[in-house]
Amino acid sequence: MSTEPETTEKAGPGTPDVPETAGQKATPGQSRADAGAGAGQRPAGTGDSGSGTGSEGTEAAGAARGAGADVAGGASDADTREGRAESDAGPGGAESGTDAGDAEAGSGTDAGPGGAEGGSGASDNADGGAEGRGGLRAGDAEGEGGAGDASQLSEAEAELAAQRLERERIERRKAEKKGRIESGAKLSGKAADLLAAVRAVESGEKPVAAVFAEPTPAPRRPAPEPVRRPQPVPAAPAGVPAAAPAPETVEAVRRVLAEGGAPEALAPQVAAALGEGADAVLREDPWQLLRIGGVRPDQADGFARALLGAACGPGDERRGRAITVWLLEQAALAGHTALELPTLTAALARQSVPDPDAAVQSTLAEGEALAFQDALEEPGAAAPQAAGGGDGEDERPVRVLVGLERYALAEESLADGLARLVNSPSKESEQAWASAAGALSGGAAELARAVAGHGLVLHTGGEAARAEPAALLAAARAAGLRAFAVCHTPDGCRRLTATLAATAPARPDAGTDAGAGPEEHAHPSSATELGVGTVAGLLAGAEGPGRDADGTLELDLLVVLDAPQLDVESAATLVESLPDGARLVLSGDPALLWSAGPGRVFADLLAARVVPQIASRIPDPGPIGELVSGIGIGELNQVAAPGKEIVIVPVRDAGEAVHRTVQLVADSVPRAIGVPPDQTVVITPGHGGAAGTRALNSALKERLNPGPGRFGGFDPGDRIAYSPAPGRTVPGVVVKADADGLHLTCAGVPVVVPRERVESAVRHGWALTAHQAVGARWPAAVVVLPGDAAQALSRPWVYTAFGRAERHLSVVHGVEQALPKAVAETPAKPRTTRLQTLLRTQVPAS
Repeated sequence: MSTEPETTEKAGPGTPDVPETAGQKATPGQSRADAGAGAGQRPAGTGDSGSGTGSEGTEAAGAARGAGADVAGGASDADTREGRAESDAGPGGAESGTDAGDAEAGSGTDAGPGGAEGGSGASDNADGGAEGRGGLRAGDAEGEGGAGDASQLSEAEAELAAQRLERERIERRKAEKKGRIESGAKLSGKAADLLAAVRAVESGEKPVAAVFAEPTPAPRRPAPEPVRRPQPVPAAPAGVPAAAPAPETVEAVRRVLAEGGAPEALAPQVAAALGEGADAVLREDPWQLLRIGGVRPDQADGFARALLGAACGPGDERRGRAITVWLLEQAALAGHTALELPTLTAALARQSVPDPDAAVQSTLAEGEALAFQDALEEPGAAAPQAAGGGDGEDERPVRVLVGLERYALAEESLADGLARLVNSPSKESEQAWASAAGALSGGAAELARAVAGHGLVLHTGGEAARAEPAALLAAARAAGLRAFAVCHTPDGCRRLTATLAATAPARPDAGTDAGAGPEEHAHPSSATELGVGTVAGLLAGAEGPGRDADGTLELDLLVVLDAPQLDVESAATLVESLPDGARLVLSGDPALLWSAGPGRVFADLLAARVVPQIASRIPDPGPIGELVSGIGIGELNQVAAPGKEIVIVPVRDAGEAVHRTVQLVADSVPRAIGVPPDQTVVITPGHGGAAGTRALNSALKERLNPGPGRFGGFDPGDRIAYSPAPGRTVPGVVVKADADGLHLTCAGVPVVVPRERVESAVRHGWALTAHQAVGARWPAAVVVLPGDAAQALSRPWVYTAFGRAERHLSVVHGVEQALPKAVAETPAKPRTTRLQTLLRTQVPAS
């Protein structure tokens, strides 16, 4: 460790390092300051003892020299006071000098205030940096030389020198009475402010308050409006108006909420959900509070009792309707588009509704839900008829379903649109389709032939099988057909674009695409040129082809990859946007988790068996591909991984799971595999718990990007998961925050999240759930399975989580035998939907 700070401190102000000479003792009445000046007249601040106060006089001299005053020593009382004032101001300069020295030593950045001009202040400070220490060493050398000269003077010469200095001092005092020497003229910033404050105190004036307060941040220049690409606009929930509620409406709702003891922060959401006059609606029917996400029936009951008093009870008709709608909304969050009537009434009974059947009937009468009778298919039975379809109706078993109008109509619209595509394939482009099929081989050619003769085709396979719909897309575009492909996530678009770019040189008539490398095609602009986008981007009009006068997409072929992630509303909107005669290919891996939104579109279409299905025979390569393929059929096999492609890390508890996960991401995987932390994803079953995403993200942030969370819990550089709409998650990174909100970059696109939406739409993203990670892949994945996660495991969850890794998979394993049991025995949770029945009644079996 360097000892220069200690040397500097010893040589600093107030430390006598010059022996007294005979000349100094022989002058009666001479002050020690004068004696110090006579002893060589060393430059101020080099360590000679000053006035009677010791260090103060020298500090005054050092500060005066730093400010530009030519003071050699022997300060009078007035000089001492002024020097003390500058000495008090010195900490500002010294502190700035320290910062400047630290900055120069650490990173070579600009020196802070007082670093360049207050050289003396920097050298007086023990940590003032290399420049300050060099100045002190030079001063020490000069001072020692001066002391040597003084010791050689005779006693008479010393007396004459002392008298001469005394006369000079008297002359200086006379000159000071005519005009005061301004010190500190070259100080700026904090040092100048402190000097002004000290002088104000000495003169009896009131100091400037701003000097002792926190510095006011400089006004920001208005940032230029970023060039925003059109963002997809999610469909508003039923009953939510598009426009923001009026301020007076929000204020009126806030008063009602306060009266009922509910959080006033819910006022904007309630006003948006209930519209104009929301306060009156809420006062009339307090259970309408259940329309707000996160509000439970027991909370709504307490709110109603506070407003209505004894007039409300468990059997209140308004309560029964509100809880019925709430249960259907909760079912939609779980993936159901409707509930069977016995299931719904049982759930109402558990919520203490005295007459569940009456509650359902009241809800149906008010039009807040719809009821359906779907015929059940029995083995060997004839094709089912629609409800009310004839005398045979009583002989067929039926099920009564109740669902929200929003999802019921979307499912019926989807079935109608699919039937339209199946029944009206265009024959005008037969020659072009024949040309496209002739340019392909293997599974891609089989897929092209099926598409040429049918309006709707299903394609199944794993990650490697995406090459077949990619080849179909390229061949169709080369044949002059208007073709476009969409994926669930931007990362899916990146991978599809890379596949197209890799095969582009082998495509006939590829035009300017031929010969281009994967790096060139990986650019977002080349994705557009190759006909690739996202589902959300296509629906919003930000990507893909234009629309004709009827509002339909100008397409001959639409290929949808990641089809299992389509919910009924997105699928219905896509199908409604296609013109008559267009072809639709739905491609995906049926073993993955289903959509986050309600419905199971791809699974229902496969189960209905009313359209052609092409199963790819391309296996996923490598040890990870072999492991995941076995999981898909219910087998958890031992797989050879000579290159450490798969590593199992056993743990005893959740705390150890978090510790080992951080160690893997930050150290082990980068060192052994060569994958940096920002290319590794952590996947865990849920958000809560001791090893959920919240706990893991907190530990990973502390290790990888520590910070105070200045912007709503986030700091620049944090990895995040941004949800622009329910069911959609886009990974990104925090850039900054300002008055507009939190600035992110997601898949290379800048995004600004308003500050009121940050809490609900942005999470830390080092660790994700499997549902958040589906549709994307990373070079390395760490899957965390703590002991308390055994009940959450299923075969689709394990298949999805393990399949997010491209090169390396680490499994932090704490569930013991629950993992192979889940793979072998726990399939996907069933969802109640109507699409199969609707398709069988409208589309003839293929």
